[in-house]
Amino acid sequence: MSQLIFVATCDLAGKVRGKAFPAADLERRLKCGVGWTPTNVQINCFDGIADGPFGSLGDLLLIPEEFLDVTADFGTHVERLMLGNIVNLDGEPWALCTRALLESALNRLEHVGGIRLLAAFEHEFQLRNGSGLVGEGFGRAGFEAQRRLCETLISQIESAGIKPDSIMKEYGSDQYEVVTGPKEGLRAADEAVILRELTRSTARAHGEAATFTPIRDPAGVGNGVHIHMSFLNPDDSPATYDEDGPGGMSDLTSAFAAGVLKYLDSILALTAPSVVSYLRLTPHRWSAAYNNLGFRDREASLRICPVTAKDPRAIAKQFNIEYRAADAAACPYLALAAVVHAGCQGIEEKLVAPEPTEEDLSLLSPEALAERGFIRLPETLEAALERFETNRTVTGWFPDSFADVYCAHKASEITHLSEMDTKARCAAYEATY
Repeated sequence: MSQLIFVATCDLAGKVRGKAFPAADLERRLKCGVGWTPTNVQINCFDGIADGPFGSLGDLLLIPEEFLDVTADFGTHVERLMLGNIVNLDGEPWALCTRALLESALNRLEHVGGIRLLAAFEHEFQLRNGSGLVGEGFGRAGFEAQRRLCETLISQIESAGIKPDSIMKEYGSDQYEVVTGPKEGLRAADEAVILRELTRSTARAHGEAATFTPIRDPAGVGNGVHIHMSFLNPDDSPATYDEDGPGGMSDLTSAFAAGVLKYLDSILALTAPSVVSYLRLTPHRWSAAYNNLGFRDREASLRICPVTAKDPRAIAKQFNIEYRAADAAACPYLALAAVVHAGCQGIEEKLVAPEPTEEDLSLLSPEALAERGFIRLPETLEAALERFETNRTVTGWFPDSFADVYCAHKASEITHLSEMDTKARCAAYEATY
């Protein structure tokens, strides 16, 4: 057993930061946590500190959650990680704790829709050292080159109480995808954070370095995060599917999806929050470029996923929708909170999802897109931040200080990269994610 426990939060930059304490002190730390500072929220992904309202003032606590305790034994060494919550000194959740932000969104969903969320995150990553094999997209040789790493990772995931679904050699150079099963609410985002950290740790243990950067090479493929979502009624029955609904969506799912599509351009800064994210979010990259709903379409921003079951009850359990305009520069709690809030807004506004697209939208003129209610998503982080900051409905979903703090945080990240060319920017993100 490790002698030190690292208690952590996943912050606005999607980075896992915290402090270590002796394992013998765990019982005390579960009550009083470790000291934390408000200004820590302004540390960007390159370790610059953005201007913000906190300065040197204030004190917080980072308190570990007993059920978010992960031990990874690699034989030569043991790593122990606990995720926690940032609270004020009186024990109340801190307004800018990302876990608290997601919890607020999930509470809203239960209130406006009477439903609970099931979610699963698909992650793509690349090995920076890698095998250098060519022609191995989805290939067996590409998988076998890293079989030991993949098997160790799946073993560590299972040991952490996470249900693995699959792992594969993806299309990109030294790129792999790992998929886990759905979990309810906060737990889904907790597992996304844990999976990323276990992947990095496993890679290190095998003499590799894993990166979840949105894109390593402007001419190559990107690494996305796909968020699958379905809903449960209070009696735990599925609430997502209706065989008579459009694309199989229930009225509630249709309204949720319509809300995500309506506000997608204004939440993109939270789900694809790096400068290089927008190199990936372009047509013909199997990512997302428009605010469209697709039926089994991997270029749609929101996709109605296929099911393999034939029995209606089994179909209802499998049926889900997938948000594809995200990457691992985003904090899982914050990305999921933004999507859930957008869906809640759709339920409150009684929106109806459009017909799924079945064509290449990049071939349509701006006039034809506008006539059908489609827009090209922001093409830079600066444009995405402007859409977010000026949409009062969207900023209103979050605490009063959040939009200003988040935009200042991202402005400092943009400034850090301002003198770099595209290749250097990609290299900078590869090194930090």
